[in-house]
Amino acid sequence: MVGSLTAGAAVLGALALGGTAGPARATPPSAGILVPGVSLGGVELGMTRTEVVRAWGRRHGVCRDCRRETWYFNRRAFEPEGAGVVFRKGRVAHVFTLWRPPGWKTSDGLELGADEAEIGAGQVLVDERTCRGYAARMASTGRVQTVYYVFDGELWGFGLIRSGANPCL
Repeated sequence: MVGSLTAGAAVLGALALGGTAGPARATPPSAGILVPGVSLGGVELGMTRTEVVRAWGRRHGVCRDCRRETWYFNRRAFEPEGAGVVFRKGRVAHVFTLWRPPGWKTSDGLELGADEAEIGAGQVLVDERTCRGYAARMASTGRVQTVYYVFDGELWGFGLIRSGANPCL
């Protein structure tokens, strides 16, 4: 992370640290592609736990304090960088990156760390939510919304949610 740790960055990073249990070393894909409205790192909304394990492996932490079952795939144990999945009724309801893992980008080349002005090129941004310390900008593709997480003027993360769901982590 460049610069000082501020409240928003702390919130994004704490998601990977707080409330996790399970294996101490979780491993997300080393890099991933966001296909807007379709998939993030090969994970799609509606996938089962088995399909997520097939895509990202078995090494993940499980959040103890989350309302819904949430798995974290951190690059290094207890360090806030990687990806996560939230399940609802045994299926992926939200998939997202944590912190700002290197190597993640959109299918058209927008990389994490890009200036916020570059977000949504070629898409119509339909909503913006203020979360605790960061913003979530959303583009809709039918029943799926692509989420771009913004902190301090930069793109810090990607996510996919069902239309109308809360994008805040």
